[in-house]
Amino acid sequence: MSGAALAVTLPHDPVLVKLERARLALSEAKSLQGVKQIADLAAAGKVYARQQKLGQESIDFAHAVQVEAMRRLGEILREAPKAAGTKGRGRPFLGGARREPPNSRTQPPTLKEIGLTKKESSIAQTLADLPAAQFDQVRANTISITAAMREVVHAKRPSVPLPDRGTYRVLYADPPWSYGNSGIINPNADNYGRAARHYPSMTIDALRALQVKALTDADAVLFLWVTSPLLAESFAVIAAWGFHYKTSFVWDKVRHNFGHYNSVRHEFLLVCTRGACTPDVRTLHDSVQSIERSPEHSAKPEAFRSIIDELYPRGRRLELFARRPAPEPWETWGNE
Repeated sequence: MSGAALAVTLPHDPVLVKLERARLALSEAKSLQGVKQIADLAAAGKVYARQQKLGQESIDFAHAVQVEAMRRLGEILREAPKAAGTKGRGRPFLGGARREPPNSRTQPPTLKEIGLTKKESSIAQTLADLPAAQFDQVRANTISITAAMREVVHAKRPSVPLPDRGTYRVLYADPPWSYGNSGIINPNADNYGRAARHYPSMTIDALRALQVKALTDADAVLFLWVTSPLLAESFAVIAAWGFHYKTSFVWDKVRHNFGHYNSVRHEFLLVCTRGACTPDVRTLHDSVQSIERSPEHSAKPEAFRSIIDELYPRGRRLELFARRPAPEPWETWGNE
């Protein structure tokens, strides 16, 4: 782990000074208990930095030390001997009756003795597995551990080429937007929430690079799903695909879920056109559709597809990033 990556100007605070000294000792640390103490100190340091208003650099520094300590924990756990009959990803002895007295060191310490939960052990070993590029992103608090692992898996997966079956007049897309720093060390977050836990996400640049424009008629319409945090960024994708934003539908999900600034219960379906592609039918649907969301992540109500079919009954139609089969005459493209 590179100390240079953490070169920042920090307040001369005794807690931060202590944390810096602890970080410098990490690379040589071999004791699970000692490294766990550094991870706990860093976690407490993040809280302290916020409470004392020491600035974002101090908070980020404490976060980086916590992630480095957890990675070092994972490395030591990988190397730790395992009790007879123990299964798992290089875990040390996890508990149960010992044949030796509790103070005997013939067996490695249990996770409970270290003060480490099974989830923390899993996170630590995941961090130890991450390539340097993804680890640096997690340490910088720009992506979550889960998102980093999905990036690794996604990079190994063969890419699915865009369809080469001519052009389409109607496109419907629910991209796997990347949300960046979502739940860095929080294994207890809800199961619905963040997209990166459920499928490989794509950056704005990766989405822009898709040659969607080559798939569309000169006069075409795009219906694009996007959430509030990425609303501004979505316009760069719309432009790269050759479309212009016109209006939107709002899906009122009725049920609330994860949000940083408010309790989110809506999502946008943006209507974008290329050339001249006003609706074939003059029916005006309510711009707000209140439909209770499904427990399945990212599942969109079929009512919106019905609206699209009613407004644009003519022309070939393609659903991008499809996660399930679509009814005819829709064609689909996606990694599932």
